[in-house]
Amino acid sequence: MAKRKNQHPDNLDSDDDDDNDPSERSLVNVDFDFFDPHPDVDYLALKRLATQLFQADAELFHLNDLADLILSQPLVGTTVKCDGRESDPYAVLTVLNMHIHQNRPAIRALTEYALAKSSVDPAFHAILQNLLGPAGLASQNHVGLIFSERLINMPVQIAPHMYRMLADEIQWALDDNEPYRFTHLLFISRTYHLSPEEEAEMAGPAPRGKRQKQGAAPPLQSSTSGTYPFHPEDDVVKTIALHTLDYAFSKAQPREEDAFGLDMGGRMMLVSADRLRELVNGLNQAYPPPS
Repeated sequence: MAKRKNQHPDNLDSDDDDDNDPSERSLVNVDFDFFDPHPDVDYLALKRLATQLFQADAELFHLNDLADLILSQPLVGTTVKCDGRESDPYAVLTVLNMHIHQNRPAIRALTEYALAKSSVDPAFHAILQNLLGPAGLASQNHVGLIFSERLINMPVQIAPHMYRMLADEIQWALDDNEPYRFTHLLFISRTYHLSPEEEAEMAGPAPRGKRQKQGAAPPLQSSTSGTYPFHPEDDVVKTIALHTLDYAFSKAQPREEDAFGLDMGGRMMLVSADRLRELVNGLNQAYPPPS
């Protein structure tokens, strides 16, 4: 049984044939069901989503262990599916305690990675070192790693529901004396970078009745540096973050001039855990369900 079903159906543009009249817009009504992570059916899909999130650096993070860890806490975190509990998840959101699980290969690798990437920002690095360095990991200031990823065509309107459910589940876990009392939340997300010419091209009007193709960049958000989030809700997270850092992937290969694709990178954001409910409210305002 799904723990939450039929929260908000969303209308998604369907793909039209190129020969169709672009003024004729076709809609598909999709019901998104919300489930607890399912150890028996979600493992491979979670690994694929983690590979998509971490891109060129995915091999650094022991994704087998990461998927196992996510599935070991089924009462905290949510997957989104369209074809029932036994189908693959299209989206996942959960939180992992980086202190309690500090000796797991995946968390150890992610901790080292976050400290290494933040070294270019002394202020950010200092606070992460205090939280995730040897002394920090022995303290009571626990960091929750937010793991959030979804297929590219999933609408951002699912994000407010998922974060609200995560906030509720963290509170229920605390009520049961489970180790989810965090002082900070660390978000690791992904970005893409556009040249001025690419920005001008992508900002042009999209054909009506067309749904975004798999692997394409999402609609442009505001940027002054040419760097944009794949997850639009990252712009809301950024407004309440103590620190935000965009970085290049360690294993990325340089993109040849005029080559197809996007220059992709990562983003880390550190948020005070006591602002999670504020984040939920901000997401609800920014991305309300379709009417």
